[in-house]
Amino acid sequence: MSEDPARDAVARGDWQKAYDLLVEADARSPLSAPDLALLADMAYAAGHLDVTIAAWERAYAQSMAAGDRLAAAGAAVKVAMHLLFDTALMAPVRGWARRCEQLLEGVDDTPVHAWLAVVRNYERMLSGDFEGARLWARRAIDTGTKHAPAAAAIGRVAEARSLILEGDVAQGLGLLDEAGTAAVSGELDPLFTGVVYCEVVCALQALAQYDQADEWTAAMERWRQGQPVGSIHGRCRVHRAEILRLRGSWAEAEKEALAACEELRPYLRREFGWPLTELGRIRLRRGDVQGAEAVFLAAQEAGWDPQPGLALVHLAQGDVAQAAASIRDALGRPGNVPSKEAPPNTELRRAPLLEAQVEIEIAAGNLDSARAAAEELSRIGERFESKALAAGATHARGRIRLAEGDGAGARLDFAAAAQLWNEVGAPYETALARMGLGDAYSAEGRKAPAQLEYRAAASAFEHIGAELVASRATRAGGDAQPAPPPAAGRDQRNTFRREGDFWSIVFENRTARLRDLKGLRYLARLLADPGKEFHVVDLVSGERPESPLFPGASDAGELLDPKAKQAYRRRLDEIEEDLEEARTMGDSERAAQADAEREFLVHELARAVGLGGRDRLAGSVSERARASVTKAVREAMARIREHNAPLGEHLDRAIRTGTYCAYLPDSRVPVDWHL
Repeated sequence: MSEDPARDAVARGDWQKAYDLLVEADARSPLSAPDLALLADMAYAAGHLDVTIAAWERAYAQSMAAGDRLAAAGAAVKVAMHLLFDTALMAPVRGWARRCEQLLEGVDDTPVHAWLAVVRNYERMLSGDFEGARLWARRAIDTGTKHAPAAAAIGRVAEARSLILEGDVAQGLGLLDEAGTAAVSGELDPLFTGVVYCEVVCALQALAQYDQADEWTAAMERWRQGQPVGSIHGRCRVHRAEILRLRGSWAEAEKEALAACEELRPYLRREFGWPLTELGRIRLRRGDVQGAEAVFLAAQEAGWDPQPGLALVHLAQGDVAQAAASIRDALGRPGNVPSKEAPPNTELRRAPLLEAQVEIEIAAGNLDSARAAAEELSRIGERFESKALAAGATHARGRIRLAEGDGAGARLDFAAAAQLWNEVGAPYETALARMGLGDAYSAEGRKAPAQLEYRAAASAFEHIGAELVASRATRAGGDAQPAPPPAAGRDQRNTFRREGDFWSIVFENRTARLRDLKGLRYLARLLADPGKEFHVVDLVSGERPESPLFPGASDAGELLDPKAKQAYRRRLDEIEEDLEEARTMGDSERAAQADAEREFLVHELARAVGLGGRDRLAGSVSERARASVTKAVREAMARIREHNAPLGEHLDRAIRTGTYCAYLPDSRVPVDWHL
């Protein structure tokens, strides 16, 4: 390039402008290897992961053609790093790392050696080989200290995570502090500062060390302002959403999770299920069972394990048998999707599954299974020295004792769990424990202290917006809001009116007060216009139109653009090579991993290409909205039927759902509604 406006834009921090200029220059005349390296970095910052990887692949090819083996090795390790961090496809990662190793044979230590050690470390960690991962992490630290400080910092985080996952918590936490200090000091460039922050928070939150995770998340939030560096923004948002969920700030947590999904969409492939499952957890706690189910299923479609979220959705829907089967399958056949956010084959990954299993198996009446899950959960809590894990295990033990009829023992456990959760700063879990404490007092026949605990729990649930459990706690405490009595000497009008967080519903002189549900809002619109047909997209348009994960969102065009499909096919070729090598070496676990990755990519390509090679479009708005509205309306009608059977029967006859929804009462028996 005769002039350097792109590098001037980089110097100003105008990453998007630099990217645009480099793309224009490349279109006029193919860039040289050094400029391709700059294009790769700017593409990553601007959200074009496929351009990033393609640019490094081109730089590799050019360097090989020029006979510059070290430059080619440097490009190869960058391809491997981006595939590792943002696609979690291990077979292609191994292929590019192997190319790098071959090019470095006979070469003394360089920065490329340090980065290769980082890649090899994570490849081993994400494959469940923590001992092998630690050896590579130590090599990254030793070589990086001399040649690449960023690689050394990431190596320290990686070594810490491997130590923690093997149960050496104290030493691991010490190394995390060292790595975090390197990020705070400003000695690293923006991209790897973000990676270090992200990895520190990942490790702490996986360990349920929420206080420290909260501190590092706050530091990461301050840092990321004005730092547009690839997927780091989106990952920061997911971690922020996790903390907000724990603290009970659910509306804010959902906004962060939705923003994370949008920011991470261009980067992550299977790991896109990570922000989706976090969004599902938030929605489930808010009582949005339908919305939670939608995103858990989307995560599953992306190749991610949505458990225990999906099992808990089944439980919330009243399908206890399906919930029990689902959680048993999740524990018996754990997902092996490589993820640096949640490495596979670890006890820490089993902990939330076990906690959910206790609740589900008790509901199913399988106390032996629940007891075994609670005992394993207790062992995990003790091993990893986490107050939150200990709180979850104590709460689980209280559930078991209550189900066994040991009210006194359950009371002690629930009281201890409430104290622990309160110290962690988790209001939802604290309120759940207090509700359990109320149940324990009730089992002992002590009505007065039971009501105090129920009322305290209901108040806490209402404060954070946990509508479904708040209603249960209110009913248990005897604080259900009675409907106002009818005026003397006058029949009540048929009423379907929202009053704050409740709906006043009157039909045939029977009254009910129900907490707000999305389906009740849809029903109110239908009742307001008898005979009028509403398209489902019109019904949902006022709910969350800004959310791409809500049924009213617009279509996303082609599932995969031509360049993405080409990249997928290149990855398939690399997976085939890795699969053949694994089989030759007799490495069954590696072969199984490569085979799963091949299946995932083939599935993605099949979804994107229809008969005759025509591109398929992203999911139909109408179909997604139809399923969403139908489910919400049916759930609301079921709730109404519980409290006002005549109205439930009337709505069963008069409400029609489908692509077009309508209220079609019998014209021979007109019904006037006060809305």
